[in-house]
Amino acid sequence: MTNEHKTEWKAVAARVTGILVILTGVLLAVRVCVASPPGDHPIPSIFEPHSTPAESIRHLSHFVLGITGLIFLVVFSLLSYVVVKFRNRAADSKREPAQVYGSTQIELAWTIIPILIVVVLFLATARVIHAIQDAPEPAEAVEVTAIGHQFWWEFRYPKLGIVTANELHVPVSDPTHPTPTFLKLLSADTDHSFWIPQLAGKTDLIPNHPNGTWLDPHEAGLFLGQCAQYCGTQHAKMLLRVYVDTPEDFNGWVRAQQQPANQDEKEAAGRHVFESTACLNCHAITGTNGTGRFGPDLTHLMSRNTIAAGAALNTHENLRLWIQNPDAIKPGSLMPAMKLSDSELEALVRYLETLQ
Repeated sequence: MTNEHKTEWKAVAARVTGILVILTGVLLAVRVCVASPPGDHPIPSIFEPHSTPAESIRHLSHFVLGITGLIFLVVFSLLSYVVVKFRNRAADSKREPAQVYGSTQIELAWTIIPILIVVVLFLATARVIHAIQDAPEPAEAVEVTAIGHQFWWEFRYPKLGIVTANELHVPVSDPTHPTPTFLKLLSADTDHSFWIPQLAGKTDLIPNHPNGTWLDPHEAGLFLGQCAQYCGTQHAKMLLRVYVDTPEDFNGWVRAQQQPANQDEKEAAGRHVFESTACLNCHAITGTNGTGRFGPDLTHLMSRNTIAAGAALNTHENLRLWIQNPDAIKPGSLMPAMKLSDSELEALVRYLETLQ
């Protein structure tokens, strides 16, 4: 083989290798999206739905990926053919290639086919959006008002008289006796986005513009969510946890949340710290003079598994650190350091730990 031919095939090999690298990257990206590694903290994936809205989104995603995958395959095949067929040859280096000045058939094809593809994708997407946004609310539905704050979630159950934060409890929706959860989405400050990948799609929370979504989980379990709209310094730690309970467990949770705050006289000193410091300006605890709404309601704080919107487990050490120095857990959070003495801090933490 002459040096010219070797050079030609090296160039072809380099181009084909580049294309294969791109193809491998695409396949790896798809693998990451679809796979959910085992463990206590799996990656939420839209390809593992557990609710009707999420299933609709998955079907749409598969449809879109199928069409775009076919387009990629056609373009990749044509590109590979052109790279090999029309590679640079030493014999043609001084010869001008054939000049093509237009083809009506080709121009019609590459105009009409993309238009048809876009129309099909638009109609499929519009159908799914309509089915989710305009779904009728049955009488048995659980109503929740979700309010996005910097940087935590407030959940209100108006019909049940419950106010909680960061951890949303909903019942399983049995297909024979559906009990969906309809959420009214509000924002207290800036734009947020409510997203639980395995239960529902992203829905924005916009100040002065109520929005809504719904979900009907098909099985009990814990599902992780996230604010999907950049809303400030701690956007990445504006997490939420959705506990899908069996009907019995959900009713038990409701009864527990409807109880007044525990008033343990042994921890009166800690309650006094809460009522005599800036805590009550932001937080509420039923039965006390704390009625603040800038921070989470603490009436049943210890019924939650996490604090700081999922940034830390709800343990004695983390609760103490969160009150003493919030930036140590969540830099940039809007909760101020309380600057309490050691005795006041310990008394306050012991009191909060009685709020079951």
